[in-house]
Amino acid sequence: MSKLKLAITGVAGRMGKTLVQAISQDPDVDLGAALYKADSSLLGVDAGELAGVGRLNVPVTDNLSNADYDLLVDFTLIEPCLKHLELACSANKPVVIGTTGFNDEQKVQIESAAQQIPVILAPNTSVGITLCLHLLKTMAPILAQDSDIEIIEAHHRHKIDSPSGTAIRLGEVIAETLGRDLDDCAVYGREGIEEPRDRETIGFATVRGGDIVGDHTVLFASEGERIELTHKASSRMTFAKGAIRAAKWLSNQSAGLYDMHDVLGLK
Repeated sequence: MSKLKLAITGVAGRMGKTLVQAISQDPDVDLGAALYKADSSLLGVDAGELAGVGRLNVPVTDNLSNADYDLLVDFTLIEPCLKHLELACSANKPVVIGTTGFNDEQKVQIESAAQQIPVILAPNTSVGITLCLHLLKTMAPILAQDSDIEIIEAHHRHKIDSPSGTAIRLGEVIAETLGRDLDDCAVYGREGIEEPRDRETIGFATVRGGDIVGDHTVLFASEGERIELTHKASSRMTFAKGAIRAAKWLSNQSAGLYDMHDVLGLK
């Protein structure tokens, strides 16, 4: 049985290197292509050596059109991610998207591509976070009646979007479960609010600093007790392994838009 060949975009970035490292540890997949931006001095460098895992004979390139791969994994920024998705769609290749921060119009672009190819859109590919999202569907209806709900997230100083895509997804799941619209009930800052907290709202607090990989806590605070559901990532490898697990699952699916709940059979 031939191995699944993965194309990794942003291969010289923090997540890109981790994905290459994870591929080198997995007997079922190979690195088929390693993509990076066109003006980089790293073009032509062996992707394995760049990631510190030894030579893989896959040079870094900026050309996805000529790449030899079965499935694309993309954790880059929004604009390049959408361009990569378009190219993969033209080549009829499945795509795992770990990029976050898409607006509604950009999500429509992804949905359109998913009518032609299998696509996973996952703001967080961690198995642990996916289970947290699943647990919230049970916790929220039971606790929301007597609790104020706050979502606290922390990431490294280089992260651009805020709140994180994972924090937003946590809020969406809670709101959907409670029959609320997150656009209407989310509170992203409390400066200037001079009235008691509205229990129908879902609050967000964001921390950016240092090298924090990713911490997320959902707090249900009521009179007399607090319940916290917390996930802390100490290494990007958890996201990389989750993405590869997702890629292997997606390779056997028909066209459609999926998420990590589909991968883990939680739907």
